[in-house]
Amino acid sequence: MGQRWRDRTRPSRRRRTIMETIGFIGLGIMGAPMAGHLLDAGYKVIASDHRSKPPADLAAKGLKTVTGHAAVARATDIIITMVPDTPQVADVLFSDNGVASGLTRGKLVIDMSSISPIETKVFAGKINELGCDYLDAPVSGGEVGARAASLTIMVGGAEKAFERATPIFEKMGKNITLVGANGVGQTTKVANQIVVALTIEAVAEALVFASKAGADPAKVRQALMGGLAASRILEVHGERMVKRTFAPGFRIELHQKDLNLALEGAKALGVSLPNTSTTQQLFNSCAANGGAKEDHSALVRALERMANFEVGGEVTEMKGKAA
Repeated sequence: MGQRWRDRTRPSRRRRTIMETIGFIGLGIMGAPMAGHLLDAGYKVIASDHRSKPPADLAAKGLKTVTGHAAVARATDIIITMVPDTPQVADVLFSDNGVASGLTRGKLVIDMSSISPIETKVFAGKINELGCDYLDAPVSGGEVGARAASLTIMVGGAEKAFERATPIFEKMGKNITLVGANGVGQTTKVANQIVVALTIEAVAEALVFASKAGADPAKVRQALMGGLAASRILEVHGERMVKRTFAPGFRIELHQKDLNLALEGAKALGVSLPNTSTTQQLFNSCAANGGAKEDHSALVRALERMANFEVGGEVTEMKGKAA
C-alpha cells in the first residue's frame, strides 16, 4: 500500500523506501500540527471522525476521514495515537471498535502520547500478539515544537520498527532517539517532565524573587540568558511569566498527570523525588485556584500567591537586611 518515493536526504545510500499510509488519532493542540507536517510531506493521512470533524486546515491539505478507530487501522499501514492519558490510549486501541480490531499482520502502531510506562508494556504485548509492531514515542517541545516540526522524540521498541518509523519521525521532530525497549520511551518522557517541571519552578522562584526585590524581571531574564542559568525554559516560559501570557502550550493538568506517573513510579522503585513532589503541590495549588487549563508556566502564580506579589507588579523594597 502506498506510493514509492526516493529518499533524497541521504543521496549516498540511494535507497528506495515506501511512503506508507498513516492513520492519525488525536488531532489536538499537538496532534494537529504533527499530522499537518506529514500531509505537507506528501503522506496520505487518515483520521477518525467519531467525535468531531477534523480541523479545516488539515482537510484542505488532503486529510481523509473514516468512521471509527478500527476503520483507521484497516485503511492504513502505520497508526499514530496522540491522546491525553493512559485510559484514552487503552480506549483507542482496545475498545470494541478500537485500533486492535482493525489490525492485520505487519502493521505498526506508534503511541506518541505521554502515558504510563508499565501500561505501555502491556499495550505493546497485546499488539505484538496480533503480529504487529509497537513503538512508544512520546514527545517534548510543546505546541511550539509541534508547529515548528522540532519535537524531541523518545522512542521505545524494536530497532526494525524504529527504522521503519524514522522517516515519519523526521517530518515531526529533530532530536529522535531509540532509547530502549517498549516502555523505555515513556520512562524517558517521565524523566523529561521532571526536569521541565523543576526548571519551570526554578525560573518562577528566581523571577518572583528578583521582581519583588525591585528589579525589572524582563531585564533579569535577559541577563540570565547570557550565563550558566540559560535554558530553553528560561527563554520561553520565563518570557510567558514576564508578559503574563498563559494561554496553553502544555496545560498544567497534563503536567500534573506526568508528575503523577513520576511519583507513582518512584514509589514502586523505592526512589525519593522530593523536589518533584514539591513542584506537584505547586501545580495542585494552581489547579485548585482555577488554573488547570493554563500553560504550565503559570506555576509562577502559586509562588506569587505565597509572596503576595506578581512578577512585573509594582516595585517594592524588601524588608530587612541580607545576612
